[in-house]
Amino acid sequence: MPDLLAIFGPTAAGKTGAAIELAERLRLRGEDPVAISCDAIQVYRGLEVLSGAPTTAERERLDHRLVGITDVDQEFSAGRFAELAQAEIDTLLAEGRRPIVVGGTGLYLRAALSELELRPPVPAGVREEVERELAERGPEALHAELPAEQRGWVHPNDRKRIARATELARAGIDPAPRDEQGGELWTARLRHPALLAGLSLEREELDARIDARVEAMAAAGAGAEARAALDAGASRTARAALGFDGFLAGDLEAVKTAHRRYARRQLTWMRRMDGVTVIDRGGREEAAVADQLLSLL
Repeated sequence: MPDLLAIFGPTAAGKTGAAIELAERLRLRGEDPVAISCDAIQVYRGLEVLSGAPTTAERERLDHRLVGITDVDQEFSAGRFAELAQAEIDTLLAEGRRPIVVGGTGLYLRAALSELELRPPVPAGVREEVERELAERGPEALHAELPAEQRGWVHPNDRKRIARATELARAGIDPAPRDEQGGELWTARLRHPALLAGLSLEREELDARIDARVEAMAAAGAGAEARAALDAGASRTARAALGFDGFLAGDLEAVKTAHRRYARRQLTWMRRMDGVTVIDRGGREEAAVADQLLSLL
């Protein structure tokens, strides 16, 4: 039996709700589950709406770790997250509890579950230079300058990955092995036996869920949240929050487009992974998804 469960999939797929429903079923059979968020933006205090962090009511139903643990003016890395997430998982397992890893950020999910060869930070001067060029020239120009192999797996609209790949190249640091960019081999290096479950939806339904989610985020004050973070000196990694600039500008269509593109990349990554059980979420309530997850466990 797997020691832990990882639930992941595209934005707006209902990962948090499915985890909460599953936790209630696990308690009925005597288990004590705890969720561990694997999201690069949910680590920030003050970005709860923008990151889709679990609400107070949701956290009362299921304890979520690694949510709101740092200020928005701080840089945060996958390496730092790996230390925290692995410590949480190891402690929970030692206590006889069930970790439910809930992830939207692929690299953070991998960092929690396996031993990755993560690359070191680059000098501040290199990072500042790349950020300046991104602002002046745009991500597409820097993407075109990447080695051909990297252009194949870094999307031309993925500003964060373009920046990281450019920084590493200019700092003379080799990029991470290809399998750590979302391929298959990392699943063979899991630190603990795990059930990897990916939620999937057809494009039309997913787009509708994304549109509704963005509208709800706007109504809940995502724009004000982004402005407050900017005023507080939001770091580069905090400003990478999906839709940050769009909400600042009040351009909800741009935010919806960004979410749809990101969801496509998440689905592509998930579907090519080895050892993943893909669960069709289409037209199903979270309770039904939780029942299927329980049967798999």
